[in-house]
Amino acid sequence: MEKERAAGILCHISSLPGRYGVGSLRDASRFAQLIRASGVSAWQVLPLVQTGYGDSPYQSVACHSGNPYFIDLDELGRAGLLKQKELKALRARYKGATRVDYGALYEERYQTLRLAFSRYAFDNEAFRAFVKAGEFEDYALFMTAKTVYGGSFCDWDEPLKRHEPEALERLRTEYHEEYLFWQFLQYVFRAQWEAFHSECLALGLKLIGDIPLYVAYDSADVWANPALFKLEKDLKLSKVAGVPPDYFSEKGQLWGNPVYDWKAHEKEGFAWWTSRLKSALSTYDYVRIDHFRGVDRYYEIDASAEDATGGSWQEGCKDALFAGLGAERARIIAEDLGVTDEGVKSLLRRTGFPGMKVLLFAFDGNPANPFLPQNIQENSVVYTGTHDNDTVRGYAESLSAEDFLLFTSRVAQALEENKISLKLDAKGKNLPAALIRLALASKARLAVIPVQDIMGLGSDARMNCPGKAEGNWQFRLPRAPRAGDFAKYKKQIKIYRR
Repeated sequence: MEKERAAGILCHISSLPGRYGVGSLRDASRFAQLIRASGVSAWQVLPLVQTGYGDSPYQSVACHSGNPYFIDLDELGRAGLLKQKELKALRARYKGATRVDYGALYEERYQTLRLAFSRYAFDNEAFRAFVKAGEFEDYALFMTAKTVYGGSFCDWDEPLKRHEPEALERLRTEYHEEYLFWQFLQYVFRAQWEAFHSECLALGLKLIGDIPLYVAYDSADVWANPALFKLEKDLKLSKVAGVPPDYFSEKGQLWGNPVYDWKAHEKEGFAWWTSRLKSALSTYDYVRIDHFRGVDRYYEIDASAEDATGGSWQEGCKDALFAGLGAERARIIAEDLGVTDEGVKSLLRRTGFPGMKVLLFAFDGNPANPFLPQNIQENSVVYTGTHDNDTVRGYAESLSAEDFLLFTSRVAQALEENKISLKLDAKGKNLPAALIRLALASKARLAVIPVQDIMGLGSDARMNCPGKAEGNWQFRLPRAPRAGDFAKYKKQIKIYRR
């Protein structure tokens, strides 16, 4: 991480308001210009991947993929691949939508993109070179098979299920146009993303990406590399990932992702993981590794278990995972939240990665709490909250009268200790502003504030509620943000020299 103090914003692209039911790279371009003009120098997004089951960006069909929902349809219109009357009809379809409706998007967006593909001259040299490079070969074959045969890869005929070369060649040949369609989606996304990223760099805005530690079971990643995961001989799940009971869930979290066979990764010199990290580092300026503690030790549960209470801790691969990165290691951020122990802390010290500090976890009355602003060290990224937390306003409103008074008194004490002159409103209306100022005033090199807290939004703006099966990832900003929404944040950025 760079040594200069900086301020950032956390907002996923899907949350941006736009004309086609979900935020797009067109909307991202406008947002980037707005926040950069407000003094923000870093923008953190959630994983950009094509979502799978549950619409979660942490459950993808392929960890290198880009989400086709984020493709700028107006750009396809300018390229002659979509007609203006078609785009007008789509805008009318989504007019007034306040949440992301993934069911509607799934039914419409791929149909729209197939229409664009039907008008595309896919024999052009640039596209042929993209396909030949092979970066999205497994993704395109996987999605082709999913379209043709449905189900999970474990349900396919044995040769295809086992990713055998002859079966892959037959699939590619017999369904060549379908295969090219999925290549086309990644080609368009990659071209639009690279143009957007270049624009951000020209503005002086750094992009922070996010990669989950684990991948989804029904994914091109597992299908093409089954030996790297703990699977049964029939390729069904043996062990799955999760976390034990904690603050978020009394029965823990049963994620369902396959866990890695780290010995198998070690035998191949961690080539798959090194490739994944380098791909992410070429996509973003910085990369946050979600659930970093699983690199040191990870929690695994029998695939047949109903909850995470009966799991066990296993040794991870530790420092070996990052040996092939060299100087690029300086661009990694570790999400070290949750159950931590000396092993995780030692791994952080050895790698030098900055960890995360979340202010909503700070005010438990313990003066040694590492999340308290005055206890935060320089090599850290501080947040008011993350995509897994309620908003500051929402959290405050959820408290009982007694707990609210206790919380506000502790925040007031922190303001005093950090020499911040701000009297808290009796109803807590300026609590988001208070935590933002505490984050900016801390020693952490980078302070990242969720856009919901900057705009003072409540619980209905929450992005994700861990352990809740439905209703997540749907938040969208209620309107197009304006410079005035970030005026106070801009002022505080200047005051705290970020």
